[in-house]
Amino acid sequence: MMTPKKFTPRKAKPVATGFPALVAAIREVHEQCAVQAVKAVNISLTFRNWLIGAHIHHYELQDTDRAAYGDKLLHKLAEQLTAAKVSNCDRRQLYRYLRFYRLYPQIVRTLSPQFAALQPPPEYQKEKVGTASPQSGDDALQLLTRLSYSHIEELVDLDDSLQRRFYEVETLRGNWSVRELKRQIASQYYQRTGLSTDKTTLAQLAHAGAETIANRQIIRDPYVFEFLGLKPREVMSEGHLEDALLDKLQDFLLELGHGFCFEARQKRLLIGGEHFFVDLVFYHRILKCHVLIELKNDAFKHEHLGQLNSYVGYYQKNEMADGDQPPVGILLCTRKNEELVEYALAGMSNTLFVSRYQVQLPGKEEIAAFLHKAVEELGGGDE
Repeated sequence: MMTPKKFTPRKAKPVATGFPALVAAIREVHEQCAVQAVKAVNISLTFRNWLIGAHIHHYELQDTDRAAYGDKLLHKLAEQLTAAKVSNCDRRQLYRYLRFYRLYPQIVRTLSPQFAALQPPPEYQKEKVGTASPQSGDDALQLLTRLSYSHIEELVDLDDSLQRRFYEVETLRGNWSVRELKRQIASQYYQRTGLSTDKTTLAQLAHAGAETIANRQIIRDPYVFEFLGLKPREVMSEGHLEDALLDKLQDFLLELGHGFCFEARQKRLLIGGEHFFVDLVFYHRILKCHVLIELKNDAFKHEHLGQLNSYVGYYQKNEMADGDQPPVGILLCTRKNEELVEYALAGMSNTLFVSRYQVQLPGKEEIAAFLHKAVEELGGGDE
């Protein structure tokens, strides 16, 4: 008869003690709770948009006065919701929410009791929506917990169900950022995969060096911070130095006394379905024009000027009121002790207007001197 081995309890891992351990423990608590908070906010936003789509869908099918609105339903609804200050509910977005609901009916399986209670009344829910992608509740839960609503919006814009499912899987597998998902769609990764004879190698190349998303990045999603009622500047700053420089620049221009009236900080523009942000927007009461200012805390790149020109062009087309002169943009680049100031002028063929701008706006040398001093004061001169 074999003698049973004597049981020897495993030694417990020594518990870290002391002040450094206390700091480390509190940091871990903070970081993990922050991650969970970000996920909770994202899931709430996604549920919100899906539920909006559900209400629109069932209203179109069941409500008694739906015929009175017809094709103008989304237009009228957008007007009312915008007046009520419900964020991101223009006609285009409402259509996307409706499409989101119709393409992803399986989201209903993931609704918690409090969200389930926000669904359309039971009498509206007689007609079932066809499932575009054969997903389980587990798959829907993965979309909710691992992707931001901006990811989902990119997927919803795809018409082909197989293509949409392909990018869902690849985004989850590669933990792609929204920018990476856009890039892969634009480069026709799905179509190239279908044509490739070596799909494994192509997939490896596609995922090698792909930009991935960190949990904290989700909170910077434009839809998320608008949903939370945060100001863009609270979440969109690229760094402490840049934010401090913008503070100083804002005060500098207002103190010049040349007619600058502050209008916006991190002004959001929606161009071609993408969000862009102008660092500072002023209205010049003497020149009767908008002045857009972009600060780049690095060396000049040609794409910086192209970006500013796009903003100036957008303002000329969409923001000019009667009596306004064309907008002007000022690009500021600074790295170490080198400064660059460039002006972008929109449609200003009249030399008289150009000369007026040159007189009323601060000169390049004046702004460059300000930047040089500000960077030195903030300790960024030796980066």
